[in-house]
Parts: sequence; structure tokens; C-alpha cells
Amino acid sequence: MMLLVMIRFSTQKQFYSQNSLSKSLIFILVSISALITVLASCGLQDSEPLPVITTLTVPYTFTDQAGSQVNQSLFSDKIYVADFFFTSCPTICPIMKSQMLRVYEAFEDNDNVILLSHTIDPEHDTVEVLKDYAEKLGILSHRWHMVTGPKDHIYDTAKRYMLAAMEDKQAPGGLIHSGSFSLVDRRGQIRGYYKGTEKEDVSKLIKDIRRLLDEKQ
Repeated sequence: MMLLVMIRFSTQKQFYSQNSLSKSLIFILVSISALITVLASCGLQDSEPLPVITTLTVPYTFTDQAGSQVNQSLFSDKIYVADFFFTSCPTICPIMKSQMLRVYEAFEDNDNVILLSHTIDPEHDTVEVLKDYAEKLGILSHRWHMVTGPKDHIYDTAKRYMLAAMEDKQAPGGLIHSGSFSLVDRRGQIRGYYKGTEKEDVSKLIKDIRRLLDEKQ
């Protein structure tokens, strides 16, 4: 466990808060979400199973861009990738979505892989706004769910993923969030975190999804 907390933390790329309390909280959350980066850098072999970080429990139901209800039961026996964003994000979100689109295209025809993006700005990101955003990306709602819901539910969900999502008036767009993608297996276990702004990390994510698809139940 001592090894797991020795992670790399890059505030300048992904977070823009000047508030010391927010920075401390973000440091803790992002430190936890970067555990797999350490394991990978220490030589985790392809023949070894991906580590199980935690079992995820999300008790909330959200609404996606098609107006459909989305809850954890939808992902039962599925592999999925989750992240947090907002459509008016002026910083890392466009990069994250271009990288997530790579994951979408890699598994577009595989019903066992689903993508899940939570907006952290539900007041602005209504179902209609998310629908327009998804259409511009050219994605299908049943393959990539972009969800909205009560703000407190969304922020609590981010904590359950061990990711940061919060308001910050000093940040661009007034909000800050983690730039990581979470990989969740068929049992609802988080198996890895990947930097959503870095092509190499997302390539590893695609590779690890294939490993989970081959993993015995």
C-alpha cells in the first residue's frame, strides 16, 4: 500500500483552483485516482491481471442525452469507462472528449463496452444540451451515455469514483474536475485510472479494456 500512494500529481494541466482547501482535496482525490499509473510504471506485465482498486456502488439514477434513465443496473455484466466533464468547459474537456472518442470508435461494435460521462454542470447541461453535444460528436446514446442529474448526486458519485468534481469561482468556467478516465469491469470493480488528456495513457486504456474482455468471469 505504501507504493500505491507514491503517485505523480500534475496540478497545472488539469486543475486551476487558487483555493488552498480545494487544492488539498483535489490532491487527495487525484492521488488516489493515479494509483494505476504507479503500478504501470513499476512494470505491471500484460500477463498479470489488472488490480482491483475498489468495488463501486452508485445508488443514483441519472438521465442521458436521449432522455433515458441510467443507473448502475444498466452496466451489469458490462465493461465501462466513466469520466466527469461539462459542455462549456474551456480547458481540458475538449481534449478529454477527443480521446474518449478514440475509445468509442475502438469498441463501437462491441455491446460489452459502454462509455459514461457525467456533467458536473447540470444547471446548464440539460438533456437538450447534452443531446446537441453528443450529436456533434456523432455518437450513439446507447453506446456512450452523457448524463445529468441533481448536482449533489453527481458530486457524490465523483467521490465514489475517487475523482474530483466541485465548484470553484476562481477556476475557468467556475468548475474543476479530474481529467481521469475510470475503467470499471463486469463486476463493478474499478480496475484502472487513465489520464484523459494524454494519448499514450488512453492507448493503454484501450489495451486494458481488451484485457478485461478476455478476462475469465
